[in-house]
Amino acid sequence: QVQLVESGGQLVQAGGSLRLSCAASGRTFGDYAMGWFRQAPGKERRFVAAINWNGIRTYYTDSVKDRFTISRDNAKNTVYLQMNRLKPEDTAIYYCAAARRWGITEEESDYDYWGRGTQVTVSS
Repeated sequence: QVQLVESGGQLVQAGGSLRLSCAASGRTFGDYAMGWFRQAPGKERRFVAAINWNGIRTYYTDSVKDRFTISRDNAKNTVYLQMNRLKPEDTAIYYCAAARRWGITEEESDYDYWGRGTQVTVSS
């Protein structure tokens, strides 16, 4: 069992930056690929970024490439999402997820554990 707790979401102006954190419980954090998803108001949850078990491989949805960076610290059981040059369309609840696999995946169904989310609001 893995429990995930996101933090770092807040109200920010367009063009600003935020860093989200996701703290995971358990001793086997390194066995999981990690991902970030987001759900905007009235829309389905969508993939944002993923990272493999050792942090060497990452993958992003096109709309956040060159603005967002996913990283992880296995010693701290934490995955991060650095978000730069934020836009109003980035406004959403951001969810952290863990997939019991080593390789990255953007498929929501591949993820076994989910956090409760953290709200990011970008004002124009």
